Amino acid sequence: MNRSALRTFIASFLGWTLDAFDFFLVIVVVPHLATDFNRSVVDVLFAVTLTLALRPVGALIFGWFADRYGRRVPLMVDIALYSVLELLTAFAPNFAIFLVLRALFGIAMGGEWGLGAALAMESLPPQRRGLFSGLLQEGYAVGYLLANLALWLLYERIGWRGMFIVGALPAFLIFFIRAGVAESPVWQAQQHERLALQGDVLLTAIKRSWPLFIYGMLFMGAFNAMSHGTQDLYPTFLTKQHGFSPALVGQLGAITSIGAILGGIVFGALSQRLGRRFCIVVAAVLGILCIPLWAFSSTIAMLALGGFLMQFMVQGAWGIIPAHLNEIAPPLARGTFPGFVYQIGNLIASPASQFLAFLAATRYATTTGAHDYGHAMAVFTAGVFGAVILFTLLGNAVRKESREAPFAPASPPVSP
Repeated sequence: MNRSALRTFIASFLGWTLDAFDFFLVIVVVPHLATDFNRSVVDVLFAVTLTLALRPVGALIFGWFADRYGRRVPLMVDIALYSVLELLTAFAPNFAIFLVLRALFGIAMGGEWGLGAALAMESLPPQRRGLFSGLLQEGYAVGYLLANLALWLLYERIGWRGMFIVGALPAFLIFFIRAGVAESPVWQAQQHERLALQGDVLLTAIKRSWPLFIYGMLFMGAFNAMSHGTQDLYPTFLTKQHGFSPALVGQLGAITSIGAILGGIVFGALSQRLGRRFCIVVAAVLGILCIPLWAFSSTIAMLALGGFLMQFMVQGAWGIIPAHLNEIAPPLARGTFPGFVYQIGNLIASPASQFLAFLAATRYATTTGAHDYGHAMAVFTAGVFGAVILFTLLGNAVRKESREAPFAPASPPVSP
């Protein structure tokens, strides 16, 4: 990569990392929020449902602006918005205001991934997309790692409100983007094509490729159910079912995050050689084999190993997604399509953590009345892995892979 592409990738990676960090701060303190607000775990997880459900709104709004006006400025606005909302969350006076702020945060979070992924993938050499797709997507896992480190090292000193104040730090990334990141050369080169179209670019893309949009939403619904089904309830599982302290939960979460980061990089790189869909299926099959160790282990060492391997496979599959969605996207709607179908998938999967908590408290409760989170997660995860495999294989009938295909048209970029 040249220096400009490297700066662009760093900005996109940090934007997604810090966005995920802000999201996961809620996930790692769910039991403590329930205590402070005098609510049940299911009630608190409704905040997560709201965040996920409203992410498509942000993807649509910011994606539309990105396709019309460029990737760079909307990305800066989006980072500022989610940073401010994270800061305000620290001062939520009651549970109702907390829910409102997390819903608004969902809109901001929904905009970041599509903007950052499009900006990064359009700036990279085609033959490097697989590796850097894995690196980019694992900004999500790095965000989870940072949230677990905050739980481990900061929670007992500053509480959850102090952690959310720390979560406002991403705002400083705006200065880096403004000073060092150029506009996407692909977006600039396609300006003449946009101007030649009659009507809205997004609506035109949907009319021309509506089966692809529908497929993408269902595909990403399965993917997001896989991700949130294995991550969102995991700290609560360790806290409530195993009785671990916040520090130990943070340590185990950090270990699973390292597995996720490595999995995304490894499978992202392999996908450049072996194929995107093939590697997704392999990761999902191996993930199914990890379920017993992940959900039913009783010792700290085995839980750590199970969590590491599970997230290696889950985020291994996810590491392929930034490149894959951008490669199958309609070219003139690349700022909108990947982020929008991704976040509609989040909408589909948004009740996952609440549903799992409900199952643990009812269908899989023990004879003594204890909640069996492990059993609920195991059954749910096996089903969503199967759905990921099915939709991945069906994708060949909708749009063929286009690894290493150039994004930019043959004409030279328009100067900014």
